[in-house]
Amino acid sequence: MAERRPSTPSLPPALLLSLALGLLLALPAPFALASTDDGVKGAAAASPVAGCVTPPRFITLEGRKVLEIRRAPGAQRLDDYVLRGEQRLQQLAEDHTFAPSQLVLRDEPPYSLIVIQERDGNLVPVMAVEERSAACFGLTRQQLASRYRDSLSQAITAYRSSHTLASWLKGTALSALVLGFYILWLRTQGQINAWLRRKIAQRPRFLLQRLGRLGVGAFVDPDQVRQLVQRLRQGIHWSVVALISYLLIPLLLGFFPPTQGIAAGLRGQIRDLVLGFFGGVVQAIPNLLSILVILAITVVLIRASNAWFRAVDGGRIRIPGFYQEWALPTARLAAILLSLAGLAAAFPYIPGSGSKVFQGAGLLVGVLAALGSSAIATNVISGLMLIYTRAFREGDRVEINGVLGVVQDRALLVTRLQTPRNELVSIPNATVIGASVVNFSFSRREIAQPVALATTITIGYDVPWRQVHELMLNAARSVSGITDEIEPFVLQTSLNDFHISYELNAYVRDPATYRETLSEVLAALQDQFAAADVEILSPGYHAIRNGNPSTVPKSS
Repeated sequence: MAERRPSTPSLPPALLLSLALGLLLALPAPFALASTDDGVKGAAAASPVAGCVTPPRFITLEGRKVLEIRRAPGAQRLDDYVLRGEQRLQQLAEDHTFAPSQLVLRDEPPYSLIVIQERDGNLVPVMAVEERSAACFGLTRQQLASRYRDSLSQAITAYRSSHTLASWLKGTALSALVLGFYILWLRTQGQINAWLRRKIAQRPRFLLQRLGRLGVGAFVDPDQVRQLVQRLRQGIHWSVVALISYLLIPLLLGFFPPTQGIAAGLRGQIRDLVLGFFGGVVQAIPNLLSILVILAITVVLIRASNAWFRAVDGGRIRIPGFYQEWALPTARLAAILLSLAGLAAAFPYIPGSGSKVFQGAGLLVGVLAALGSSAIATNVISGLMLIYTRAFREGDRVEINGVLGVVQDRALLVTRLQTPRNELVSIPNATVIGASVVNFSFSRREIAQPVALATTITIGYDVPWRQVHELMLNAARSVSGITDEIEPFVLQTSLNDFHISYELNAYVRDPATYRETLSEVLAALQDQFAAADVEILSPGYHAIRNGNPSTVPKSS
């Protein structure tokens, strides 16, 4: 309700009208209390009214919120209205001839007025409250005017009590004390940082002890770990220094009256940041628990899948139509699929998964996948085809696209061969699937039969073919790398113009020594035919026997 004082003379109607118009045009009328008032908090929670600004503006005094504005009278701009109100409030606070107790209320419908009652009885207008302004807070204009007056009185009293010599001296002393402690802390922090740097440099091995027990230390370079820990130490040191220095700024500013509003704003930012962080952590706890449950289920399924396929690979479990060599590749595929399924299930629970950052990252990944998916997909599909067509397996001796070697790795993208010269050749799976693959290990492993090598020589018509057969078979039997499981045999493959082609087929004991055994067979053939004084016409040529010597080497 409006407050009236008997000693205050009543205002004539003309003066009231002029006062109301002047207040509406020049003075801050529809203010609310600062948000610290419980009544205004309840009013602010009321349903919105047409014409009320959301979010509201605030009249401040040295950065401190004093009054809340939700509606500017007439056609005035709200920002200009707030600026004029701050200037008027600053003038009242600095005018020591004015006492806050001189603020009184006058109820002159349709306005409730806040005026200054001077000592000579004159009334100086400060602000007017109308029904539309009060409706923004769900209050009557009398109630809102009373709250305005109290807020203005409290703000002016607090401003004057802080702008005294004693408060300045006290702020200076406290700031000097805080700066002294800050400098002392900086020196201590620097000494601790230097001590940690020396300890890490002198004893780098203890950093790898835990890794060594986990079996990871053998793959970690101690110097790299030491550099990483030193950088981590330095990053933590400067982060702590920056944090304490930032917290020091609002503390020092809060000791001096002109900067207390700035200090309050900085403290509010820090408080909002910390509370927002912890609030976000608390809100994310259910989602994090869901992610942990999904992760645990995914890990259990992957381990169960790996154990199942290891049992298949070891022969403890047999599945009709499913070969043992498919077990480990299928286990890797199953692990990838389970991981992708777990990721898809956990993604909605990741904090910020619906933010623009995640959407942008997803778009970037999609673009990269689209650019490289063609070649990658071709090689992956080719790798799967090679696995499930059973063309070869790791450890097999094969010849692919003219490259002879042992299969070292059969990945989804490439196949790696180790040649007899210890060269590692990587062949894209797309190339492998389009080339002919000769597997020297397949017959021994799958049908328990040795693989045969074949070599062809040409002998003249003057040598009986039965003698040639016998010499070639004797040469094959003399080589230790030729097995006696299956007898070698000779085929006559061509009757040429000047010689006959004989093909020796002999079975290798171990396909891993295929090249060495072939070399020994060729040497044995030369020895056998030289001992029998039979001339080998490979490569084919003819000599006119007009006294030219034979090409058969002399026995040593």
